[in-house]
Amino acid sequence: MTSRSTGVSVIMPSYNQGRFISRAITSLKEQTHENWELLIINDGSTDDTSMVVRKFLCDSRIKYIEHQENKGLGACLNIGMAAAVYDLIAYLPSDDIYYKDHLQDLSLCLQENPAALMSFSGVRHHYNRQAQGIIEGYTLQLVQVMHRKTNDRWIERSELVTDDLNRMFWSKLEVHAQAIGTGRVTCEWVDHPHQRHKIIQEPIGGINPYRLYYGVKKPLRFHSTVGNLIDEIAYYKPFQEKLNYPSTIGSLKILLVGELAYNPERVLALEEQGHKLYGLWMKDPYWYNYVGPFPFGNIETISADNWEERVAEINPDVIYALLNWQTVPFAHEVLTKNPGIPFVWHFKEGPFICLEKGTWNQLIDLYTKSDGQIYTSAEMRDWFHQFIPEVVNNSLVLDGDLPKKNWFTNERTPLLSEKDGEIHTVVPGRPIGLHPHTVEELGKHKIHVHFYGDFTHGQWKEWIKKTMTIAPKYLHIHSNCTQDNWVKEFSQYDAGWLHFFKSENNGELMRANWDDLNYPARVATLAAAGLPMLQRDNTGHIVATQSLVKEHGIGIFFNSIEQLANQLSDREQMQRIRKQVWQKRMMFTFDEHVHKLVNFFQQIIDYRKHAIRRTGIFSLEMELGDSTPAAHHEQAVG
Repeated sequence: MTSRSTGVSVIMPSYNQGRFISRAITSLKEQTHENWELLIINDGSTDDTSMVVRKFLCDSRIKYIEHQENKGLGACLNIGMAAAVYDLIAYLPSDDIYYKDHLQDLSLCLQENPAALMSFSGVRHHYNRQAQGIIEGYTLQLVQVMHRKTNDRWIERSELVTDDLNRMFWSKLEVHAQAIGTGRVTCEWVDHPHQRHKIIQEPIGGINPYRLYYGVKKPLRFHSTVGNLIDEIAYYKPFQEKLNYPSTIGSLKILLVGELAYNPERVLALEEQGHKLYGLWMKDPYWYNYVGPFPFGNIETISADNWEERVAEINPDVIYALLNWQTVPFAHEVLTKNPGIPFVWHFKEGPFICLEKGTWNQLIDLYTKSDGQIYTSAEMRDWFHQFIPEVVNNSLVLDGDLPKKNWFTNERTPLLSEKDGEIHTVVPGRPIGLHPHTVEELGKHKIHVHFYGDFTHGQWKEWIKKTMTIAPKYLHIHSNCTQDNWVKEFSQYDAGWLHFFKSENNGELMRANWDDLNYPARVATLAAAGLPMLQRDNTGHIVATQSLVKEHGIGIFFNSIEQLANQLSDREQMQRIRKQVWQKRMMFTFDEHVHKLVNFFQQIIDYRKHAIRRTGIFSLEMELGDSTPAAHHEQAVG
């Protein structure tokens, strides 16, 4: 066997793992198989990785490549394979380790199986567990694998971000030949919070944690093994042209603080009005907490490390802090360190989670020490005002994550009910309150339920299984539907479900819970498609969605499935409500409320300026010493 065919090129991708990398390199240097080279790819690390690696470079077998910016795992591995001098390729992520016989075992396995392209070892994982091959619930890990050099390439970030290594590369090799296992545990896949798959997998990881952790500034095609495909490249194409909207009289510099939840592109409606946007984002977002940098607009992302300095330079007109419970600690930090800029707090959900998570004190500070507050619903405003003093003209009611109007197209689809004569309803998200026996009862009245959302399906597996057993013809499972298809997809249904629950507050606001106070995100989804909204009749109770739907005449209320069936069968009534929803639907877009929001910002700015002036006058009055306010004012003006 030649040196080239028995030598191993070990590729080590590394990003901000300076505290791990010495251990990994040491484990390689102790291999019984000594004919190897190590290709370290420093993928734009901002820690001391380069300094740590320097002491190993006296070994001629170790080569070092450094990127100025992070390019992603696939790019690193492709660069490593292109630079490899040997025919055998192995991988050693800088947070993992080899045991001494690892390379020997894998290379011997390939020698003994000349038709095989790939061999893999057993692996120790999650501290003290072991697997003889693939870890249950995962793919083969990089550290386990050796393969012959081929012309195949790893999928790179510009193509797709995924934690599925089969999809990224392994399956390309397995097409040609079966992988061979050594059956011996000779490496360790080290478990820690910043593993790439954890940053990608929803719900703790996801596209936003990934973007923030790796500093990605371009739109992504992203598909976690437990989530839906997110194609930002196609999705944000209408918004990718960075137009410079001209500033007008009254244009504001607005500092967005926290996260934008769903529909982040809505803030472009502020840019379109000539306002300049900046973003200061929370550090550890959930997958649905959208944070910058964004693949659209001209929103400057401010580093959380030196934000006070940059904010002082920008001197924004207003700080707009939002939106969900996860951002409360960070918004509170900005409020506490606020250098005198008018601060508006906009909260979507949920106060009860803040109680549970121990951030209630910070939440109350955000309400009582901010200059202005925005409430999702009038009911939520009234609930807070039971125990938070109301200041005249410093609050506004506006739903927190309304979509941009661009998704509200006119591309409607004919009703399914016109084809089969039966009734079709839709659930875009969790089927809250629709128990399996409820769907069964709906089926008896020939009412279908169409359930959308791959990720949600994974959370409701048992529900789906049971419902399919007792009402197989009336539950239909569909993949996720993105905003650009809302109207076309959902307009084929007769009506859509809001959260289906029985209120128990009996009109007593202190007894209201989150279901009572909330506007579910699906309200706008159903409105976009012109769908009548279905909910239990909670007359006599305080329920935000009930007030909203009744006020605008856009839904149906019922106490029994029989009542619902009778109303859904009344084609004249349904046509009337459907028409009403279509006429009212633009009120569920963010664009429709931009002027109201900006006017509120200006009101808060003016109020703060006035308060500062009044404080200055009062201070001067005290210095002048006259006992009458009128005299004080005369002297101050003089």
